[in-house]
Amino acid sequence: MRRLAALLLGLVTPLALLTPASAATAQAAESSGAISWTPCPEDPTAECGTLAVPIDWKRPASGTFDVAVARRRAADPAARIGALVLGAGGPGGSGVDLVLYGAELFSPELLRRFDLVSLDPRGTNRSHPVVCSTDLMAQEPDPIMKSQADFDRRLAYNERLRADCRARTGPLFDHVDSLSTVADLDAFRAALGEERLSFYGGSYGTLLGQQYAERHPRRVRAFTLDSTMDHSLDTQGFMDTEAWGAQDAFDEFTAWCERDSRCLQHGEDVRAFWRALLARADRGELPAPGQPEVKVTAFMLIDAATGYFYTPASWLPFSELLAALDSGGAMPQGALPLMSPPADRAQEVTPNPTQILCLDFRLPVRDYREYGRHLRRMAKIAPDMRYSPLSFVPVVSCLGQPDPIPNPQHRLKVRTDTPVLVVNSKHDPATVYPWATSTTRQLGRSGRLLTYEGWGHIAYFRGGTCVTQAVDSYLISQTLPARGASCPAVPPADETDRLHKLRELGTRLPGTPGWAFPF
Repeated sequence: MRRLAALLLGLVTPLALLTPASAATAQAAESSGAISWTPCPEDPTAECGTLAVPIDWKRPASGTFDVAVARRRAADPAARIGALVLGAGGPGGSGVDLVLYGAELFSPELLRRFDLVSLDPRGTNRSHPVVCSTDLMAQEPDPIMKSQADFDRRLAYNERLRADCRARTGPLFDHVDSLSTVADLDAFRAALGEERLSFYGGSYGTLLGQQYAERHPRRVRAFTLDSTMDHSLDTQGFMDTEAWGAQDAFDEFTAWCERDSRCLQHGEDVRAFWRALLARADRGELPAPGQPEVKVTAFMLIDAATGYFYTPASWLPFSELLAALDSGGAMPQGALPLMSPPADRAQEVTPNPTQILCLDFRLPVRDYREYGRHLRRMAKIAPDMRYSPLSFVPVVSCLGQPDPIPNPQHRLKVRTDTPVLVVNSKHDPATVYPWATSTTRQLGRSGRLLTYEGWGHIAYFRGGTCVTQAVDSYLISQTLPARGASCPAVPPADETDRLHKLRELGTRLPGTPGWAFPF
């Protein structure tokens, strides 16, 4: 994501009695002055601006930078409840974009009752993005390492890339962790003149919501974590649960193929068909549809499958892609890409939000032997998928990250007056259902879980009226679903306009494959 100091000065709490963090927040809000709201260039019905915040919240005098913020005012001012913060994920998603497209994404009732507000998290998009050499990023080694030599090459590459990104980005590079964004968000709250915030965050955006609620429980009105992160996991726990989610998603696709004649592999042994494709990829004998000179690797195939599993509406296109791969036919119309689009070599630098993960998660692997054990264990958990490609970013891409990091994993300690609502699909390939149950247990009395019994990533946009109404009711009236509540699966169908918009936003994210969502 990308605002009134005068209001802050009217607070009755003397600055001398504030904690250091609170004092820094107040100082940042005061020094920034009132946010100068202007119509957003992309959509003049929304307002955009910037908020000056410290680069390092522990040393506020060391310098500031501008965080981009946006606001879409409530459609019915007389019924306005307050500000609803939209927490975008990725990391690398844009909260400003979510506000810009909020009228197409969120329910009319939320738009009527709330100002939609958000920020581009520090280090992303319009908020001084982390940038790295385009040429160096193009040299990234294969994440599937096969020897200690591969492991050593990855360590050396990561060290070169970190040095390059730090030199090009400046001092903010070492301060893009989510706890620092929590402090930015509280400064934004103060600038808005809001005593308490409501929050809807999806995917990686849930980490911002969790940690804000942990740091500022009295400023929480109603917080929804849709498709939640679990910030308590170690290396094995992270990789194992992601592998479980990948295999679960493949199992659901296979079950659909067995019962639905639209699947092009209907009536076949889908698992055997898939294993044969992977074997051809392993041997370098699987050409990309319409590009015989490009050989599809097993990682590319598994990565593409994971993207298709983000929504059951993509099961049929995925089936068509598999058929084209098998026959050597043309790429199906509208198919998702098998690989990330190549970086624009005309651009010297490319945004790279991976550093956020590296400062939020400490997931060390000592050497190739330990890495190999992780691969073998994941292959047992996910016999068809082998692993989840999503697990390699915070593990492999962050190898060698110097200790200490500013935001290491820990179990949540949240004590809010209104319990936090956790929402998750039962079959989510990215933020897997075990993360939701674990996060809810950590929240204890301050948490409540709503299970969507269906498929895909981000339940609010695909769980039908049951999920939408439950979340809206909680955000508007603070009415929680009953304990153990669930919403039935919505049969796979064509994507709605809202999901098309999500996909369109996802294709604009820097450094992500074309199937990525902004959460």
